Amino acid sequence: MVHVLGSRVLLRPTDPDRTRAFYGGALGLAVSREFGTGPERGTVYFLGGGFLEVSGRSESPPAPGLQLWLQVEDVQAACEELRAAGVEVLRAPVQEPWGLIEMWIADPDGVRIAVVEVPEDHPLRYRP
Repeated sequence: MVHVLGSRVLLRPTDPDRTRAFYGGALGLAVSREFGTGPERGTVYFLGGGFLEVSGRSESPPAPGLQLWLQVEDVQAACEELRAAGVEVLRAPVQEPWGLIEMWIADPDGVRIAVVEVPEDHPLRYRP
């Protein structure tokens, strides 16, 4: 059994400065730590209970199946804030058949991001 002590999602963007401007500026994610120098330096952002590291550079965008899931308190307010920051909303908030309220955006490399609100009465909020 692997004893995992921590984890993070690693992104190798095609344009690191543009990607950092998106996650740190447009989304307003707080920085956990930074390391290295230059345009390919590393920046680690807080993602609630996890982390997102943007570092290095890739010649091609991440795998098309890669998606991020970000839970927020109020998805409609997040939608308005993101639009005001110039972020394109791919799909406005909609309550899904499974009960979550989801909207979709994408980062500069096309990584799709679900921005999700868990309603008060949703089973994810129940504690047995």
